[in-house]
Amino acid sequence: MKLQQLLRALVALIGWSMAFSVWALGERPVRLVVPAPAGGTMDIVARVLGQQMAIDIGRPVIVENRPGAGGAIGLQAMLQAPADGNTLVMAASNVLAETPQVMKMPFDPLKDLVPIASVARSGVVLVTAASYPAKDFQGLIAELKARKGKTSFASYSPGTVSQYAGLILSDRAGLDMQHVGYPGSPPALQDLLGGQVDVMFDGMLTSMPLIKAGKLRPYAFSGKARSRYLPDVPTTTELGYPDLQFRGWVGFIGSSKLPPDVLARLHAAIEKAAQVPAVQQKLMDVGLEPELSIDSAALLGETRAMSERNAAIVRKFHIQAN
Repeated sequence: MKLQQLLRALVALIGWSMAFSVWALGERPVRLVVPAPAGGTMDIVARVLGQQMAIDIGRPVIVENRPGAGGAIGLQAMLQAPADGNTLVMAASNVLAETPQVMKMPFDPLKDLVPIASVARSGVVLVTAASYPAKDFQGLIAELKARKGKTSFASYSPGTVSQYAGLILSDRAGLDMQHVGYPGSPPALQDLLGGQVDVMFDGMLTSMPLIKAGKLRPYAFSGKARSRYLPDVPTTTELGYPDLQFRGWVGFIGSSKLPPDVLARLHAAIEKAAQVPAVQQKLMDVGLEPELSIDSAALLGETRAMSERNAAIVRKFHIQAN
């Protein structure tokens, strides 16, 4: 048994070595484009994975921030480069499944792009300021119903799941809340803490520090299972709102023109880097759930289903970008 395990390990090691040696010909750095500003979550994830991949493949991995236009600028920069695996994008699935619903893109996100691999997952959490009178979800709904038509919910950007979730909750619970869109989580959370808006579905990454500090109160998590970071907070499914499940992936995106052999080598490099314990810990440090998938076809199918679902929500609620 031990001999068989050793042989399997050697085969895997040889496979990785061959993948890296073929892909790593030359000394040209790998570009990892982040369609978001420096210092944000996607930037941190890109630098963590990029640093480990550079060690593994023996080539520099340069993180390049190209924010703007809902991610389109960064994705377009990658598409304009040769489809040889040396220019990739690190982003969340929203750039493929959410933003294109309300913003015209100069490419087809589900035909011209391919999810190479996901390295983590993240959801949204329903929060209020800690000073809000409701202590649990049922109390929150009762409080919002008592002031029906006079309450509001924030989103970190129109056309995102932050808005979708708020609209669905308002519709399903009969709350008649007004939507207030913001250019990102920080200004939305500032107004939430200040009492200018009542509630918000926010990303775990930005809400967790404020929850830990006792400034925000969480009521519900958007995943099928409870978050490891909020084990006492029920899921929306537990609370009777199964359609309020929004959990996206974070990972590598490339051109759909990538040759199969290059895609296979990228899968090997990403898999090796993402399984390093220190990398997984750094992902958890920023509030992500490490979850590796190198099945590009399955990720594309999942993203297409997310896109179709989001498109139906946009049509139902007549959502438009500001």
